[in-house]
Amino acid sequence: MKIKNLLLIGALSMFAFTACKDENKKDDMDDADDMEMNDETAEMDDMDEMDAENDADYENEMDADANENEMNLAQVAMASQDHSTLVSAIQGAGMVTKLETEGPYTIFAPTNSAFNELPKGTVEELMKPENKEKLEAVLSYHIIPGNVTAMKLKELIKSNKDNEYELVTANDGKLMATVDNSGNVILTDGRGKKATVVAADMNGSNGVIHSINSVLMRK
Repeated sequence: MKIKNLLLIGALSMFAFTACKDENKKDDMDDADDMEMNDETAEMDDMDEMDAENDADYENEMDADANENEMNLAQVAMASQDHSTLVSAIQGAGMVTKLETEGPYTIFAPTNSAFNELPKGTVEELMKPENKEKLEAVLSYHIIPGNVTAMKLKELIKSNKDNEYELVTANDGKLMATVDNSGNVILTDGRGKKATVVAADMNGSNGVIHSINSVLMRK
């Protein structure tokens, strides 16, 4: 009888030990699962944060593009340090409202350096109130109805067998556009003088501006 009791006690002890061991093993597995879940949660949080940052960067780029396109041609010209003389001429000719509200237009905009190459006193003479119509005519000769990007203009030039394209200006003048061996767009005015597009595709809400290195004259 005493032996049976001892065996019973031993069996109960073994059962208790095994149960305790299994419980500890279960706790370890639960802890491992919790750690894995925490790691996955942290990784998901990092990915969400990166996605949020990427979305913010994309929205900022879109806002910047939207702000640029909200500027009309007059504002685009005014924002350029290279076209302050042109802006003064546009204001003197009373053409600001036209370039703010009408269009689309393509403007071949002479830089300040281009105006400086004119004979001394030419700009000052054109800016006199009594020469307002003449000034407007000069500026209109630099404006093409429609939105003609640099790529589109090159395509128009290359589409002709002579590799040149005639542009009709806002005052019914003519400009001949060609492409030189370096890929630059060249404009030839009514006098036969050439101007090179030195900076292209300054986009506005009602057209585009291309900078040129010479003032164009109808005749």
